Amino acid sequence: MYEGFFLIVLVALVILFIRPGRKVRYDNPVVIHKPGLYHATLAPKLERAQTFIESIASQFFGAGLQAGDIATQCFEVRDAAGQYLLAAGFRAGTLYFQAIMPSAADSHYKTLHQFADQVMVHIPLPPSLDTRAVENLRTAVEVAANHLEIECLSLQE
Repeated sequence: MYEGFFLIVLVALVILFIRPGRKVRYDNPVVIHKPGLYHATLAPKLERAQTFIESIASQFFGAGLQAGDIATQCFEVRDAAGQYLLAAGFRAGTLYFQAIMPSAADSHYKTLHQFADQVMVHIPLPPSLDTRAVENLRTAVEVAANHLEIECLSLQE
């Protein structure tokens, strides 16, 4: 009888202490879509970029700056919580944003452009682009960054 009790306690201890490891939780990107305004794809842990994106959209549409499609523009953003990379483009009447964490192994510009190209693969650019529209988007980003006291640098190829 004591052997049976001892065996049950031993099995219970083994089960409690030697159990399979916990499953790894994969973080998924956050996708925010406001029809007619913007579509944002934010990498995990970058929900804080939403306020900045909303401010850019309000500046861009509020000032009547939209005019034609805009190729993806890349920015390095530094706020109180850290640094991230932001890509912004304007296609078919909608602003498109992608935000990712910088990669230490590669150039910021290349990493961001690869991510933006993956997201916007189904939204091709027209053959001719308006350079004035690019400046309008950069102005909206700059004004929004100043308003939120965020440092935002334009990344060049």
